[in-house]
Amino acid sequence: MKKLDLEILDIALSGSSSGAYALVLGEVKGKRKLPIVIGGAEAQSIAIELENMRPSRPLTHDLMKNTMTSFGMEVTEVLIHKMVEGIFYAQLTVTDGIREELIDSRSSDAVAVAVRFGCPIRCSEQVMDAAGVDLDASDQEEPDMMEGEPHEDPPEETSLEDLKKQLAEAIATENYELASELKKKMDGLGG
Repeated sequence: MKKLDLEILDIALSGSSSGAYALVLGEVKGKRKLPIVIGGAEAQSIAIELENMRPSRPLTHDLMKNTMTSFGMEVTEVLIHKMVEGIFYAQLTVTDGIREELIDSRSSDAVAVAVRFGCPIRCSEQVMDAAGVDLDASDQEEPDMMEGEPHEDPPEETSLEDLKKQLAEAIATENYELASELKKKMDGLGG
């Protein structure tokens, strides 16, 4: 399985009314972004660690790190290895220097632990192919409008073209949840 290195690009409030957040991971050596919907507690935990803030009491992910460290264990890698029906699955690679184990995890918890251990965050190429959003490809859809030239829509646009425009707009407004849904629809149409 080919693994792609990722970095955290953004954590933003999702467009939905559920209070969910969008965690946006980007390829370190690439242009695609992987938006993942996560809960508020996990978003807060990741953001607090990224900002080097220290809460007065340890958060759950701090407790996990402190426990592992106390027993001589460390997390060496986080891998988002599959996606089924829009749900991401991750694994922590944990070692004590002698033994190495893969521990199943939600992707949001895995990322929160990864930022605490300073370990790489990766995803399988299959996950990125299925759920990644290529910003540069969508930015190229309307080059004449960006240059200020008049733009005429063809009389009858295909459904795929409509989806590409909607995707570009969703990315421009940082609505990554919608962008992910549109990407899935485009993939279904062969786009």
